[in-house]
Amino acid sequence: MLRSLHVKNLALIDEIEVEFERGLNILTGETGAGKSIILGSVNLALGGKYTKDMIREGADYGYVELTFEVENTSQQKELKELDIFPEEGFVVLSRRLMERRSVSRINGETVTMSVLKAAAAALIDIHGQHEHQSLLYKKNHLGFVDAFAGEAAAEVKDKVHHSFQKYQRLKKQLEEADMDESQRVKEMSFLAFEADEIDKACLKEEEDEELEILFRRMTNGKKIAESILAAYSYTSGQESSASESLSRAIRLLSDIAVYDKKAEELYNQLGEIDSLLNDFNRELSDYLDSCEFSEEEFYETEKRLNEINHLKTKYGSTIEDILAYGERQKEKLEKLENHEEYIKKLKTDLKRAEKELKGYSKELSGIRNEQGKLLEKKVEEGLKDLNFADVKFEIALGKLDSCTSEGMDDVEFKISLNPGQPVRPLVNVASGGELSRIMLAIKTVMADRDDIETLIFDEIDVGISGRTAQKVSEKMGVIGRRHQVICITHLAQIAAMADTHFLIEKNVDKKGTTTGIRRLAPEEETEELARILGGAKITETVLQNAREMKALAKEIK
Repeated sequence: MLRSLHVKNLALIDEIEVEFERGLNILTGETGAGKSIILGSVNLALGGKYTKDMIREGADYGYVELTFEVENTSQQKELKELDIFPEEGFVVLSRRLMERRSVSRINGETVTMSVLKAAAAALIDIHGQHEHQSLLYKKNHLGFVDAFAGEAAAEVKDKVHHSFQKYQRLKKQLEEADMDESQRVKEMSFLAFEADEIDKACLKEEEDEELEILFRRMTNGKKIAESILAAYSYTSGQESSASESLSRAIRLLSDIAVYDKKAEELYNQLGEIDSLLNDFNRELSDYLDSCEFSEEEFYETEKRLNEINHLKTKYGSTIEDILAYGERQKEKLEKLENHEEYIKKLKTDLKRAEKELKGYSKELSGIRNEQGKLLEKKVEEGLKDLNFADVKFEIALGKLDSCTSEGMDDVEFKISLNPGQPVRPLVNVASGGELSRIMLAIKTVMADRDDIETLIFDEIDVGISGRTAQKVSEKMGVIGRRHQVICITHLAQIAAMADTHFLIEKNVDKKGTTTGIRRLAPEEETEELARILGGAKITETVLQNAREMKALAKEIK
């Protein structure tokens, strides 16, 4: 659940901190107080788009932070798949907004926008006042059915998706393999040339690296040889060399080694140093010999390097890449040499993949049909609870002409709002207010199966009043028993159902105008209900009405 919201330097917000509770959290306030800014801040923290004018005037940045308490094992599993692990049971999502960029973090670690949005999808579900418009688009209806089906459909959906990818891949291979004889001969000739060129090069792994080292040594051979000779003259060969001086020192110590133990130790150490120096001189001499090469050796080395670099420009940046490319060309050549058999095998594999795709799609259709009927029944019941007395809701499951990555089903929501009227597509029947209630009914049904603990509703009560508003408030109370609900509303009936009530208000002082939010005490809740009911003038009668409304809501809960 969402434990807290921290916002700084956004629009009219200077800085606010809100601690949310379980159950139904209600947010109310005067028109223009900044209710939309609060929800907008949450959306920004979850990866929503922003413009620089959202940052409070005079501020260098805006900041939003959401703290979630994660207790649900299903949510923990989803987060784990994103490499996100709650710290002491909490996950903190934050976003710092600047003029040209933003920085998103989860538990203090910078993340990409895609990871932020994926984490948000597992933790919270936001229903804005215009989201119900998605019901008007038939393409979205399948998603609602699959979301309701949940795990019952998820595994088969994955099989359909992978089968479709396999089918498309084979289909593309067959299309690419379709060529006339002259094309085939030309392609074979080209493939044979490339494969032969690579084979003739007789490449060895890491050969290029060894040649590069040798070539550098050859091109700098004179300088290397001069340095080696100079070093050798200091360590061996000359009368004043280190080797000669060391020999004299050893002879002197050998005369006294028999008289004293410390002198013997020093003598032995010097003997070891002499041995190391002799080994070094031998290696130096061998290295000098290896630096000697003929012009022919230099030419052959340079030629081989040029040959390898030429192949790199054509076939790959490393010898490993070149060899792999050659193998791929040989495989293509073999397929073209046995073209008829290859085409025959492709057609057989494609037919098998198509059969597999149709099989999984048919299985998925069965699940959708079963779950769709159940969803249909539950949504219809939910709509009747929301004052749709004679409603009939139907989920029509048709078939597409061909399979897609989502299967072969064509889903459309249909409804009849009046007795005797046939069901028709939602787009042709429902008004804005009716769509809002239909979406609420669907969300309520989904809430019974959804693992997402926090649901946010932004003015879902737009366009309703009276008995319908009361029904909507009761439905919100039902959802609040199973989930944490945060609801922005302007209706007293819904506000009365609050388990926790917050007031959003605009404050004006010498420094300017700011939006704030605070939790209301029980008596303040009654006063806020009275304000919503009575408008500008709040009488004792209005206050009494607010108290009765609060008491009635308590009985219903």
